[in-house]
Amino acid sequence: MQIIAVTNIKGGVGKTTTAVNLAYLAAKSGRPTVLWDLDPQGAATYTLRGEPDERASAKQLVRGKRELPELIAPTAYPALGLIAADFSYRNLDVHLSERKHPTERLMRMTRSLHDEVDLLVLDCPPGMTLLTENVLRAADALIVPVVPAPLSLRMLEQLDEFIARTGWSDLRILPFFSMVDRRKSLHDDVIAHARTHHPGILQTEIPYWSDIERMTVRRAPLPAFAPGSPAAQLYASLWQEIAARIGASQH
Repeated sequence: MQIIAVTNIKGGVGKTTTAVNLAYLAAKSGRPTVLWDLDPQGAATYTLRGEPDERASAKQLVRGKRELPELIAPTAYPALGLIAADFSYRNLDVHLSERKHPTERLMRMTRSLHDEVDLLVLDCPPGMTLLTENVLRAADALIVPVVPAPLSLRMLEQLDEFIARTGWSDLRILPFFSMVDRRKSLHDDVIAHARTHHPGILQTEIPYWSDIERMTVRRAPLPAFAPGSPAAQLYASLWQEIAARIGASQH
């Protein structure tokens, strides 16, 4: 099983739309995929028409009273399962801090999925917390949506520095530009500068288009309800880039 985490220290950068669309596209390619919504706000759960599971409290999960395979719910899409968010996830840091080896607990929790799932997609809440450290330790790759702005690039540099300090050299960081508006000269300037100084940024750029915002109205992945749209094709290109970087087979 491979684990990819869609994460950013900042909020409002397109994490959930990215996680939902990538999970859908991975499943559509034939990979048994589960999206785990770690954000207590539950936007990914809402978009995929999931329902909270009363068995899924943060305390029960962290203490090992529940195993993740018990919580996988089917979605409307073949090969795509969902572990729904729970509002108790707002206390995940507290429960993680009470355990031995608190930065390794998420990694241990996901081991029970190895025989069930080919790809686990984590939709992460914003911030740099104990949960974030757990995600960094568990994931094979970080998918980082970056809005073209100087502070967003500074955030990316801080993430790079933090991972370098921890010595997690095998963790792939795959940033891409999100919510791009090429009509803004600032976006053009920031992207040009970043591509010179951060050659690892993926080539696909996701624009700030209304089609993408409609996902929460339609409550469905964009490639499911508008597969031929330019926006859906861009997400398909993004998934192809990520799959190539992480060595994901296309079934």
